[in-house]
Amino acid sequence: MVTNNGTPSIRIAGVHKTFGPQTVLDGVEMKVEKGETVVILGRSGTGKSVLLRLLIGLQAPDSGSIEVLGREITRLGLDELNQVRKKVGFVFQYSALYDSLTVQQNVEFPLEHHTHLTPEERREQARALLARVSMEEAADKIPAQISGGMKKRVGVARALALEPEIVLYDEPTAGLDPITAAEIDDLIRELQKEKNMSSVVVTHEMHSASRVADRVALLDQGRIRFEGTFDELRRSGDDFISRFVSQALIR
Repeated sequence: MVTNNGTPSIRIAGVHKTFGPQTVLDGVEMKVEKGETVVILGRSGTGKSVLLRLLIGLQAPDSGSIEVLGREITRLGLDELNQVRKKVGFVFQYSALYDSLTVQQNVEFPLEHHTHLTPEERREQARALLARVSMEEAADKIPAQISGGMKKRVGVARALALEPEIVLYDEPTAGLDPITAAEIDDLIRELQKEKNMSSVVVTHEMHSASRVADRVALLDQGRIRFEGTFDELRRSGDDFISRFVSQALIR
C-alpha cells in the first residue's frame, strides 16, 4: 500500500557522483513515497549499487541533496547519520552474514549493538524475525550450512531487526533459482504490505522487478531515463528501453 501523505521517505535531487574520470551519477532525481517499492534497473556499471550506498551514507555524493525520512543526510555528522541508519535496513547482495556466528546470532547482532534489550529479549525477538522469514529451524546453524536462498532470508530478518521504516535491497534474487527467487520476491511484497515500509530494490532481474515494483526507475548514463510502472516500461516506445526490456526478459 502506497500512502502519499506528505514528506517522501526518500528524496534525491541533482545527485552527482564520479570516480576519477568516470561519471557514475549525473544529476539523478528520484522520490520514494511512504509504503512504496521502487525498483532500480539498469545495465551493469550504471551506478545502481552506488546509489544505494549513497542512501545510507556509506559514500557521499559530489553534489546534490539526499533526504532520508526528512533528514538531509549529506550534511549530518556521524552520530546523527547513525540515528538515521537505524531506521534503514540493508539487505546485501551476498547476504554479508558473519561466518563465525550462528543464524540466530547474526540476527541478534544489531539488537545487541543498538538496543537495550536483555539477552533473553534479544533471543526472543531474533526467533520471531526468523520465524517471519521461515528460517526458525535453521537458527542454530552457521551460514556455511545453509543455502544461498536461506542466507538471503536471514539477511532480510537481520535487516528488519531494528524495525526500519525503509529497506534497501541490493540484488536480492541474484544467483537464485527461479522458485527461490520468486519466494524472495513474495517476501519483499508481503513485508511491504504488513509494515507499510518503503523499499528500494536494485536488480537486473526483470521478472523480479515485475513482481515487486510499484514503480520502476531505469538508470542509463548516470541519469534516470525512465520512471513509471512496470507495464509502462514494457509499453515504452523508446528504442533503448525496448531493447533493454526485451533482452532482460529472455535471460
